[in-house]
Amino acid sequence: MQKGRYSKYIRPISILIDLFLILGLLPLFFKGLDINFNIFGVYLTFTWIVVSFFSAFYNVYRFTTPVEILTKIAKQSVFFVLLIIAFFPFNKDVIFSGKAIALYSVSLFSIIIVIKSLLFYYLKKYRIVTGNNFRNAIIIGYSEEAIDLKRIFEERPDYGYRFKGYFSDKKSNENILGKVDAIKSFSLENNIDEIYCSLNELSNEKLKDLVEFGDENNISVKFIPDSKDIFLKNLKIDYYELFPVLSLQKTALHDPLIKNFKRIFDFIFSLLVVVLVLSWLTPLMALLIKIESRGPVFFKQSRPGIDEQEFLCYKFRSMKLNITTEKEASRNDPRVTRIGRFIRKTSIDELPQFFNVLLGDMSVVGPRPHLWSQNKTYGNKIKKYMVRHYVKPGITGLAQVKGCRGEIETEIDMVNRIKYDVYYIENWSLLMDLKIIIQTVVNIFKGEEKAY
Repeated sequence: MQKGRYSKYIRPISILIDLFLILGLLPLFFKGLDINFNIFGVYLTFTWIVVSFFSAFYNVYRFTTPVEILTKIAKQSVFFVLLIIAFFPFNKDVIFSGKAIALYSVSLFSIIIVIKSLLFYYLKKYRIVTGNNFRNAIIIGYSEEAIDLKRIFEERPDYGYRFKGYFSDKKSNENILGKVDAIKSFSLENNIDEIYCSLNELSNEKLKDLVEFGDENNISVKFIPDSKDIFLKNLKIDYYELFPVLSLQKTALHDPLIKNFKRIFDFIFSLLVVVLVLSWLTPLMALLIKIESRGPVFFKQSRPGIDEQEFLCYKFRSMKLNITTEKEASRNDPRVTRIGRFIRKTSIDELPQFFNVLLGDMSVVGPRPHLWSQNKTYGNKIKKYMVRHYVKPGITGLAQVKGCRGEIETEIDMVNRIKYDVYYIENWSLLMDLKIIIQTVVNIFKGEEKAY
């Protein structure tokens, strides 16, 4: 099912346009002030990205109002201008010009306002005229709130929704579609993108069932609030006109800006490891591996990555050549060589995966990539198992630093690993990533019982 044919490109393109304007206007307003445009350009690019991250500048959705967009632009402009001014006291040789900063800022944000207004306007018109990128939606329940939401879907085609019908046990003159099992079948058969649930008609058990169904099939489950007070960490509220809708937030890592931020961090960190460590360690490991056993230096194995997309995971070869590549290593495994035992114990065998990170297949921190055989065995057996494929797999992860690594001897071992993986995905922060990286290094020197 293809969702959001062009939506995923809007933010990256918008960011690139803004950065092009930021850098392109520099020579027009700061010429003759003895400014090194390369340094100043890098500073402004970094500043813009950081400010936009904290101001949620690019978090604009199909139901975002023009007033909200202008508010975001105002916040972005104030902090960005203040940081432009902050550049000059630290560069004594640069001539400070308040007039140049003012003209640059006014010109930059005037152009940005025009571009964003036109983009916002024509995207809405494009949806209405072509019907492209519409999201199919159903409503579970027949409350007053559900009826109001249906009215908004039908009266505001610029929001880009196709209402496909109700599911309810209550009688009405509307299209009543059935019960929970019918919801699942109907959703899959009709390419439903979003399910809106009226909370006063569904039990907690049914809600849990629908959330798991949405997780497994990439369908957004949202909640229509009723008179009950609901305050949950993983719920956020959006407004369609004045109508409130609660959405289940899968993870901050679904935000394109955060994904790009994490990608930049991964790339820089991995590049440093490759240049400073692997550049000299790889020839040394190649020599030791070749001396003990014949075969390639690197072991390449197919693993499931983000959205279960296949990629080749790289390791230093720690075993003798064998055909049982889908069998994980066990304690005292006869396939492991002498040098292999050392590099597995110290996790040196995992270091080539920094090349996977540079290629974009993996992240420095994330759920460890499992074997395909493990996916088949546990995918439908352990709840939320497939949630780990919402993000890129990692070289290290929360489950690993908590001791849930190595051989899966019982099903409970996998259950514990998945609990940590899901917790990481749903509670990600940069600070958590840094803690996991530090703890991984500490564990390498301490030694781990299940590192074999």
